[in-house]
Amino acid sequence: MAGGVSQESCIDLMHRLADLSGAIALSHFRTSFAVDTKADESPVTIADRDGEAAMREAIRKAFPGHGIIGEEWGRENEDAEYLWILDPIDGTASFINGVPLFGTLIGLWRRARSGEAAPWLGCINHPALKERWIGGDGLPTTMNGRPARVRPCPRLKAATVYLTAGDHFVGDQGMRFARLEAAVHRRRFGGTDCYHYGMVASGWTDIACEAGLKLHDYAAIVPVLQAAGATVSDWNGKPLKLESEKTAGGCVVACGDRAVHAAAVEILSA
Repeated sequence: MAGGVSQESCIDLMHRLADLSGAIALSHFRTSFAVDTKADESPVTIADRDGEAAMREAIRKAFPGHGIIGEEWGRENEDAEYLWILDPIDGTASFINGVPLFGTLIGLWRRARSGEAAPWLGCINHPALKERWIGGDGLPTTMNGRPARVRPCPRLKAATVYLTAGDHFVGDQGMRFARLEAAVHRRRFGGTDCYHYGMVASGWTDIACEAGLKLHDYAAIVPVLQAAGATVSDWNGKPLKLESEKTAGGCVVACGDRAVHAAAVEILSA
């Protein structure tokens, strides 16, 4: 227990948040609802807004001193020791089109005495698929309560890389990814949103690679993947931080095999 907050109580809340947001998402999934466009041209629905609002209220009741950063409703108490980072529906475009690969991302980061926040716990929840990964510092990752672990990969040339879509790249990012694509065994555009991070955590694939991610897109995946044995960084091999969406362009590469990660970073950072 640290600062009067036990990890067990936070894990319990994380599960409750996933249950709560998942029920809201499924109540709207494959029904008729309005789709609005945000300032950044991304879509948003009542399920995004209501799901995050419900999670925020539950966090306030359980831990009134904790901070919250969410995709839809902004930041509050963001200098707190414990910081919940929420993406109620990662893959809103998939959700709108009835694709069940959308997920909810719930990250909990904790500040050290230095004031720098680091990943502590994470949850990747896919309510339509009824699949949930949870893990973090001192908590080995599980998927639906069963151990999840990355798979070994003998070399980069044998690896499969997944990403949501190639149109997220800007500047030289497309060229850098093309070099990685040429070096691996197979590249898959899956429209998988956050699902391919769970795939890496469970040892079903080797590499997840993205660019242009925001804090709420990667805050939950880092602790889940690391607790499953994966190596996660920006494209230069540096650990992901709160500010990485700006300082590193939201570029993320996650690999189940440490040697494959080193080889991928060497290509992506060149």
